[in-house]
Amino acid sequence: MRTFMAKAQDVQRKWYIIDAADKTLGRLATEVAAILKGKHKPIFTPHVDTGDYVIVINAEKVKLTGNKLQDKLYITHSRYPGGIKKMNYQTLLQKKPELVIEKAVKGMLPHNRLGAAMFKKLKVYRGPQHPHQAQQPEVWELRG
Repeated sequence: MRTFMAKAQDVQRKWYIIDAADKTLGRLATEVAAILKGKHKPIFTPHVDTGDYVIVINAEKVKLTGNKLQDKLYITHSRYPGGIKKMNYQTLLQKKPELVIEKAVKGMLPHNRLGAAMFKKLKVYRGPQHPHQAQQPEVWELRG
């Protein structure tokens, strides 16, 4: 018995749509990362991008548990002295709710070229509208 290894040309990609309204950020991000990696498919191969496209809508309605909304910080640095910027997630959710989900999912993907290719298949939108009707996305129900 030989181990099956998927090849890039063997992968059939689908589009899934996930509604983030009233979903916990971490649980949503783990599920999205698994779909982007292709772990839900029987042909999953770690060194091949076997994942599907994911559209996340209603990013502004995602929830954080506990006091994370006020206490958790989004930190960026310009690499110049004194160039640090800190913003709590409550402010970030008001200004750029797409970034909150993108940052959570990106941290759960491999940190290499393969992970960058997987991340490009993620589309996050603030409200319920998205421009991907032509791809006929299927609704993905989150577990739990």
